Amino acid sequence: MPLLTTPKNPFAIHARLRFYILAVAILVLALAAGVAPAHALQVERVKSPGGIEAWLVRDHANPIISVRFAFLGGASLDPAGKEGLANMTSALLDEGAGEWDSQAFQGLLSDLAISLRFDASRDVFGGKLKMLTRNRDKAFELLTQALIQPRFDDEPVGRISAQLLSGLRRGSEDPDEIASRTLSRTLFPGHPYGRPVRGTVESIAAITAGDLRAFVANRLARDNLVIGVVGDISAEDLAPILDQVFGKLPEKAAPWKIPEVEPSAEGKTIVIKKAVPQSSIVFAQPGVKRDDPDFYAAYVLNHILGGGGFTSRLYDEVRDKRGLAYSIYSSLYPLDYSSMIIGGAGTANARAADTVRLVRQEWKRLATGGVTAEELADAKTYLTGSYPLRFTSSSFIAAILVGIQMDDLGIDYIDKRNGYVEAVTLQQVNRLAADLIDAEKLTMVVVGEPQGLEGSQ
Repeated sequence: MPLLTTPKNPFAIHARLRFYILAVAILVLALAAGVAPAHALQVERVKSPGGIEAWLVRDHANPIISVRFAFLGGASLDPAGKEGLANMTSALLDEGAGEWDSQAFQGLLSDLAISLRFDASRDVFGGKLKMLTRNRDKAFELLTQALIQPRFDDEPVGRISAQLLSGLRRGSEDPDEIASRTLSRTLFPGHPYGRPVRGTVESIAAITAGDLRAFVANRLARDNLVIGVVGDISAEDLAPILDQVFGKLPEKAAPWKIPEVEPSAEGKTIVIKKAVPQSSIVFAQPGVKRDDPDFYAAYVLNHILGGGGFTSRLYDEVRDKRGLAYSIYSSLYPLDYSSMIIGGAGTANARAADTVRLVRQEWKRLATGGVTAEELADAKTYLTGSYPLRFTSSSFIAAILVGIQMDDLGIDYIDKRNGYVEAVTLQQVNRLAADLIDAEKLTMVVVGEPQGLEGSQ
């Protein structure tokens, strides 16, 4: 999840006026930068002759095409003992394919200014491609080869494996990494969500080229694929390209099943001693899934709690009023088979105990006292006014199209989204605050040498 840097709050005016000015400023800046309002985007459903579907937003203003695609089923499907397989595969698909070895493949990408990347998260394996229109044919050819005929030659496999192992060894000393991994293990013991997406030193060392090939054969298929395309291309041109690129993939991925799981809600505090000058703090409690009827109420509620940067309660109480933490945030984290409200903070060891205490205090205050009508109005003004900033580039828009499809929100979601936020009522938010927010279920992990703080595990 993205971390939020929190500079000192420069605002000293009435909160409602502050939010109104900020939202208007965002819209003005977005329009001045040439960002189309969200409701101005025309999303087309394109279906290839072979039945492959993509969502398209045409933009002929610049000779650029951006493609984002995703296969449902990500790192959580990595076999036991081979954790990190999806992530390692994502790092190797552009390291040689078809007739081109790694050097030749990368050389073509560089010479033609083609950007091709793959990535893996717990629930999704995805990729993104960006090209100049004049290089369209070659870009799609390279993507096709990467998906259909990846080479996994010894040299790049060894090199990427070494890089991943080096990163894992560095991460084993990083307080943020230690805290995040510990939190995942604690929340999801014995479940795939508790395992590290990037694997371990032992699991990465155990992965072979055969494992990588099996991943491609089993996981990349047409039945678990969603595609978003934005840029200088018509629906008529895109349709046959979809078959060219994705048509040779298997019709169906290997079957999988991940059990639904509730995060552990024991509410304990885990302290991991490490000789560093600052403590890294992460915390989480059960949340709401993306398809929950209360999702938008939770979204607004979290913005007030800790998702609103320097306008949130956590920032105001922990950072602004008391200067206890360098940064602090909270965020909704819905997964396919679970959900959380997560957060984090960074602070000096001497202030860690007070930071933990105040986070729990704000959690309790929200649960028992709810939010005010003014806070709700401010949050909705910001969340609706800032929405156009998500559409600042073709790559971001393509990613949004994929996300909407994965969450099954409907092709008209962009037009309807702000209406969902506006429809959230004070009664709904405060009922959810009482039902969902629970300091007794808030699990916290602190890595460092926090003074006056002992673990409760």
